[in-house]
Amino acid sequence: MSVLDDTTTILSSGVRLTVPLAFAACGEYLAERAGTMNISVEAMMLGAAFTSVATASASGSATIGLASGIVAGLILGFVHGNLSHRAQINTFAVGLVLNALLLGLTSYLITTQQFVSHQVSVLSIPLLEDIPLIGRPLFSQRWPAFLLFALVPLTWWLVERSRWGLELRAVGENPQAADVTGIKVNVRRRQALLWCGALSGLGGAYLAIGEVGSFNQDMTSGRGFIVIAAVIFGAWRLGRTMLGCLLFGLSDAMRLALPALGFSLNPEMLVAAPYLLALLAMVLFTTQHRQPGALCRPFYRGST
Repeated sequence: MSVLDDTTTILSSGVRLTVPLAFAACGEYLAERAGTMNISVEAMMLGAAFTSVATASASGSATIGLASGIVAGLILGFVHGNLSHRAQINTFAVGLVLNALLLGLTSYLITTQQFVSHQVSVLSIPLLEDIPLIGRPLFSQRWPAFLLFALVPLTWWLVERSRWGLELRAVGENPQAADVTGIKVNVRRRQALLWCGALSGLGGAYLAIGEVGSFNQDMTSGRGFIVIAAVIFGAWRLGRTMLGCLLFGLSDAMRLALPALGFSLNPEMLVAAPYLLALLAMVLFTTQHRQPGALCRPFYRGST
């Protein structure tokens, strides 16, 4: 293969690995702008991945499986929001419990069930897919990947241009001041968690029935935490967050592609590379950029 073909292959793999991260990052970005660092993204993605495969196997439709994954993420977002905002349980404790619960539950269920493999179809856009280098990576993917072209600008518009987004940003910056103006702080935060749950569910479902075509134990492998790192890497700006997801996706693609291309590298270091990159990003960018003023700060009020 030529250098151009090798590069195109790596880029295609990188984009495929970026897509589930980008879906979830759209949701986590919105949740963090509302003041909630949702560490249960991992549980949402993992639960949605299992649900999508199980539903697709039962129904015979990968599209129905994809939709069920979104519903699974929504349910987990609803549970997290109500436990942390209504029951007033520490949101990090809720996230850790959900992550552990879904890891154990899916690990058990996968040993008791056998599923028929289903994958969503590939969609190629004529002419655009023939563009050298970037054509195949960007314009020949599983069809749900193209939803990002709508979801990314929609998420940006919701946060930056809509009245709802203005209220969302207000509760993320100064919930006490927002409460004085009549904004229901924890309602907005729960709504943000629902958006995060839906998109994290879409990311997990895409990983299972788009990229892999089946469910494997702990198949998310920490991707939920990489999503959180991407939002921090992006300095709580959506465009930069998407670039962070692409950087992590390309790092993962290099891990898979370099041995196949004949490069002899330490396999343990290759496996660790995306996570080391995520850790480095968090160290460098957390101290250099201002986070939302009330991020990780709970708001308690009897009527919310």
